[in-house]
Amino acid sequence: MDASDADPRLLTRTYARFALVNAVVSGARDVYRRWVRPRLSPVWTSRLLDIGTGGGDLPRRLLRWAAADGLRLEALAIDPDERAMAFATSQPAMLGLRFAATTSRALADADERFEFVVSNHVLHHLSGREFGALLADSERLTAAGGVAVHGDIERSRLGYAAFAVGTWPFAGNLLADSYIRADGLTSIRRSHTAAELAPALPDGWRVRRAFPSRLEMVREEWP
Repeated sequence: MDASDADPRLLTRTYARFALVNAVVSGARDVYRRWVRPRLSPVWTSRLLDIGTGGGDLPRRLLRWAAADGLRLEALAIDPDERAMAFATSQPAMLGLRFAATTSRALADADERFEFVVSNHVLHHLSGREFGALLADSERLTAAGGVAVHGDIERSRLGYAAFAVGTWPFAGNLLADSYIRADGLTSIRRSHTAAELAPALPDGWRVRRAFPSRLEMVREEWP
């Protein structure tokens, strides 16, 4: 689905199915409970940046959970891919959620700051140089007292097998006419392990293993 000539119909269906798949594999609820909710307030509004938002399902989940807890949060979801932006902005509007076809570098250069800088399943799509640039941008974008959390797949034979078996019954129905299964298996093969990432991360970053077969690259900006 990264290809510029990806079938528009399959791509749209893939974005539409991301919310279902990510509900199982993204660990969004854990991200909210561990990193986001403890820093939110019912009085002042915190800002969240979702980098590489795709279909925009992650910020929608985080905003719903914050609202249900009576906490104030607004989100900017960005993606340089205009196809992703076209799908995300075609969905029902949500209070506190904005979308922009821009990059983390552009926002950092504009001196934007956010209490939360997050991404989901983006890192394995990046080259080594792009990976490092994203972490550097995140450091510039994270406000004092904030946190950057980039969640990704952890490569493993068990994770590959679990995804292959778990999605096989839905390949001909729920996931039909989408890139979900093929792209997911490719993504697992392209992803990293904790042992590979830990020694390569810049100072101030750490890698945390999470369920299911997930990694989190975390940096907390202390006040």
